[in-house]
Amino acid sequence: MTREHEDLLSLLTEVRSRLLITVRGISDGEAAKRTTVSALTLGGLIRHLATGERLWLQILRTADGSLPEGMLDTAQYTMSETLSHWLSAYETAAAETDAYVASLPSLDVEVRLPTTPWSPPEPQFWSARRIVLHLIHETAQHAGHADIIRESLDGANSTAQLA
Repeated sequence: MTREHEDLLSLLTEVRSRLLITVRGISDGEAAKRTTVSALTLGGLIRHLATGERLWLQILRTADGSLPEGMLDTAQYTMSETLSHWLSAYETAAAETDAYVASLPSLDVEVRLPTTPWSPPEPQFWSARRIVLHLIHETAQHAGHADIIRESLDGANSTAQLA
């Protein structure tokens, strides 16, 4: 594994950890509760990110542009199951992503992205590096959403919980 692999996976681990702080000590009911005008919930965000890591790993592994099952599922942001179920799914997906990325000899490997309704008309190719950067971006963005939702829920936020 190169220094670049280590740096990117370390940053991805850091943003995942920051996100997980926002769900410490909450119940399933709290995880499913909307606290803002947005439909986002803490449990829904964990489900979305667990699902997203699984889908992006499948895209990275197949590299052929095939559309992973569930990629167009509009219910990704709702919490089904329990929070512990989605936390376990997220932990598993994260470990599988990390192991696969660490096994790549180079992050320059390119994969064809699936065609979706929001895709440009021409085929798109991303490097493994860009996929990891996308996961970092997506996780950090949703960690911010989760922080607002948690603060609206009970006044806690990731900064206060780190102390």
